[in-house]
Amino acid sequence: MSHHLVEARGLSFAYPDGTPALRDVSCRFTHGESVGIVGANGAGKSTLLLHLNGLLLPASGEVRIGELPVTAGTRAQIHRTVGYVFQDADDQLFMPTVEEDAAFGPLNMGLPAEEVRVRVRAALEAVGATHLAGRAPYRLSGGEKRAVAIAGVLAMSPSILVLDEPSAGLDPAARRRLIALLRSFTHTKVIATHDLDLVLDLCTRVLVMRDGQVQADGSPAAIFVDTELLCRCGLEPPLSSAKASG
Repeated sequence: MSHHLVEARGLSFAYPDGTPALRDVSCRFTHGESVGIVGANGAGKSTLLLHLNGLLLPASGEVRIGELPVTAGTRAQIHRTVGYVFQDADDQLFMPTVEEDAAFGPLNMGLPAEEVRVRVRAALEAVGATHLAGRAPYRLSGGEKRAVAIAGVLAMSPSILVLDEPSAGLDPAARRRLIALLRSFTHTKVIATHDLDLVLDLCTRVLVMRDGQVQADGSPAAIFVDTELLCRCGLEPPLSSAKASG
């Protein structure tokens, strides 16, 4: 079985105060799929993503990457396969320079220094940020921070890319660059977002979540014309669909 395969089976999770966040979620993503996960605030999107590389572990059920279960003991292996880009880039950027930030993951994988340099250079070039290599991350714009955070993940050469609200706070030009970058990543992508137009641009499949459960799973074209479903799940149709029908 491909290590690109992502599967959750009967996944449930509650936060320490007892608030349920996921309720018996099952889903399966295969090699090369680009999947959007959408839903209102509190639907469980981010919590699901955090389980896909072991940042959270389920109360019941399981997550598997290929044949490998995601557990406390397999986290290091899972992190080599599943690259996670946080919603807030400041949660990922903490080194003195952009170059050091992009090198942090590969160095912690134990890779030789020369290979790390090659990976970092390629990753920064992929996101159009080579000119930022010597800059301090805190001096970057929001779009630059997002690009550098993605570069740090790409430098680890993941087979699966998981992104939480990647277009949040980006201006239109930065958003277009992000879409072009994500299109160039040909492996599996799982994207949680409120940006339904981004899903239309990038994804061949979409899961709709509500109250910690998957309400629908299908193509964006089919899901986004179901106005009753979108309304029930606290969503509005994509702007591009509204314009097309108007």
